[in-house]
Amino acid sequence: MKKERVQHFKEKLLTEKILLEAELSAIGKQDTNGDWSATPAAHTEVEGDEADQADFIEEFDSKIARLGSLEKRYQQITQALVRVEDGTYGRCLKSGELIEEDRLEANPAAETSKAMMNL
Repeated sequence: MKKERVQHFKEKLLTEKILLEAELSAIGKQDTNGDWSATPAAHTEVEGDEADQADFIEEFDSKIARLGSLEKRYQQITQALVRVEDGTYGRCLKSGELIEEDRLEANPAAETSKAMMNL
C-alpha cells in the first residue's frame, strides 16, 4: 500500500482514538496497566427508595457494558496503529494478503481481508 494511503488511514485511526479516549474518560478511568473501569455517578451515597437504587445500579451496569465495547475498539485502534508503525498495516493477519481499501475505509482497524473475515 502506498505511503500516502497508509498516512490517510493513520489519520483516521488517530482521530478515532482521540474520540474513544474522550468517551472512555467520560464514563470510566484508566489504571496504571492501561485497563479501564467504570466509575459510578458522583454522589456520596445511594439514597432514595428501591426504584432509585435500582436505577442507579442499572445506569452503572450500562456504563460497564458500554465501557467494555469502547475499550475493545480502543485496543483494536491501538493495535492498528502499531501495525502502521511496524510496516504491516493493511495486510490480512490470517492470509498476509492486502486488505481491500474499501474495507479499511469502513473500518481502518480491520485485521483481515473480506475473504478471511468469516474463517
